[in-house]
Formats: sequence, structure tokens, C-alpha cells
Amino acid sequence: MHLGAEPRPPNGADEIAADTADPGVPYGLFRCPLDGGSLRPSPDSERLDCEFGRHDFPIQAGLPRLFVANDWTDARRDVTDIVKAFYEETPFPNYDGLDTRDSLRTKAGESIFGRLLDQQISHSAKILEIGCGTGQMTNFLGMGWGRTAVGADLCLNSLRLAKGFRDRFSINNAHFVQANLFRPPFPPASFDVVISNGVLHHTGDCAAAFRSIAGLVKPGGLLAVGLYNWLGRLPTLWLRGLIERFGRGAMAFDHRLRGRGDDVRREAWYMDQYRHPHETRHSMGQLLGWFQDLGFEFTASIPTIGDAESIEDVALFEPRPAGSQLTRLASEIEMLITGGRDGGLFVMIGRKRP
Repeated sequence: MHLGAEPRPPNGADEIAADTADPGVPYGLFRCPLDGGSLRPSPDSERLDCEFGRHDFPIQAGLPRLFVANDWTDARRDVTDIVKAFYEETPFPNYDGLDTRDSLRTKAGESIFGRLLDQQISHSAKILEIGCGTGQMTNFLGMGWGRTAVGADLCLNSLRLAKGFRDRFSINNAHFVQANLFRPPFPPASFDVVISNGVLHHTGDCAAAFRSIAGLVKPGGLLAVGLYNWLGRLPTLWLRGLIERFGRGAMAFDHRLRGRGDDVRREAWYMDQYRHPHETRHSMGQLLGWFQDLGFEFTASIPTIGDAESIEDVALFEPRPAGSQLTRLASEIEMLITGGRDGGLFVMIGRKRP
């Protein structure tokens, strides 16, 4: 699926006129998503050419466009087009109010997950964020010296916002590419850390999406996946029903949508949580099973399983027991009782066995 004419960047994003290769991008990390060949900038730097000479990919707004459509022939519902159209219209999360490196660092630090990642990922790591959206996490992690952080997403508008912020504040270790996670433009086992937070449940086949991105992790590397929980998501779905029935006045029940200021940010949250065209919900046990089936050892979850320790003290990358079915259920019930913070999202992390 190639996009043709592109809409202008929303929300006051800088227009990036350059349609040429950026010499600072680590093109050695990219591969042709059709045949796996290495990619190199063309002589005029306007596209990336596959080494086998059969395919080339444009560079638009300074971004490599390596998206290739799914070729599913089975009964799965491919929702890529409708999800892509949704986020092209409403990029998430929005950069409203983020006008410096420090403001991004402050916002990311408010997230326990983001803060712990930054503290515990090494400064020599190659990091891939799948479904990076507007790239705030990729830019945040890319501010760490020595790292290489790559953000991949299917939406060009979101990526324009990501690269615009990256360029304005010279976050030279962050890079962005348009890609389809089911046909990733990267070699197998090429990243130390792969992150996909709040993304896979918006695909037509969450389990297949997990298998696809798990293959990009190096042996000994780390995979962090965030999904909507089958119980923790219920409060948001109940409120979604109220909004659909009674209108936006019911938004007052969501603390993120109350008050004044940051209208653009609140609108982005509202659209992502209450108007999204497709999502699925999953249990901790289901995601743990996917990790185990593909040779990953459980290291951590947010929220923690069974309240074994304070979340502030969690070592994200150290192996630990995954709890019993009962303790995992207790954690999920707590997510339900506390109102499904962050939309009922939970994160699980695993280390790939050699």
C-alpha cells in the first residue's frame, strides 16, 4: 500500500522539505521488506535501492518509506488501512506543550515505564520502537549518549512530527522509518531492545504481530510489549459506551479529559481511547505464553504480578518468577478495581534465550 499524495503535517508540525537521504541515518540496519536485500541510498539520494536491483523505496520528508502492504490470503481481517487512516487524521501522542528537550524528558519521566527503560537500557544498545507513533519514546531514549534508537510506524504524518522534533533539537541518535510491522524492513535478530507499547492490539492478528517483532530481537536481547488487558480495559470500554449514548459530557469521568488547557493533547487521548476503530484485549497469561513459546524468559511486568515489590524498584531485565495463574488474575482484578489506569494497558518484558 503506497500512499500517493500526502496530507500536510497536522498540529503545526514543521514542513520538512528535504526528500533526500540523511547521511546520519544508519541505513545498514535496514533491509528490503520484500526480499531481504541490503539497502543503500541511490546516487541522487532520493530513494533507497535494494542490492538485488528489483526494488527501490522513496525517501519523503526525509523519511525512508519502507512500508509494504500485507499479502494475507487467509480469513484474517486486515485492519491496516483503517488504523492507518485513523492515525493519519489523529496522530498520537501529540507534541502539544513539548517545546524543548527538557519538556520531553519531563513528560517521559512521568511514565514509570519510560523512566525505568531509560535508567536501565545500556548506552551501547540498538533500540527499535515498533509503532512509535509520533516518536516521543524513541526521541526520549535517543537522547541517551551512545545509543541508536529507531522508531518505525505506518503513518507518515506521525513520523513527520517525530522527525520534526528530532531535527529541531538535534537528537542525532534517533531515526525514523515508515514500515509495516508484519513485513519489517530489518534483519532478523538485529536489535538489543525491541519495544511495542499499545500497538499490537490494534492489528488484525495480535499473535502474528508478536511473532514478527520477536524475531527482530538478538539472542540475549529484550522485548517489551504493552497490550490492553481483558479486565483492566473494561472501565474504559464502559465509559466509551456512556460517551456514545450521552455525548461528550460523559468525558468528565476521565480525569485526563477534565479541566482546561492542552486541548489538542486531550483530543488526541479522547480519539485514541474512545474512537479507535479496532482493538483487542489480552490476559497476562496469554502474553506470557507467547513469550515462552518463542524462547523468551520473563523478566518483569507493569503492573507487577502479585505486588511482590514496589514498581519503582523493579529491575526490568532481571529474570524472575512469572507468578501463578491466581496471582496474575489478582493483578488484573486490581487493574479493574482501580479504574483501568492508562486505558487498562499492561506491559510485559522478556529476555530472549541464546
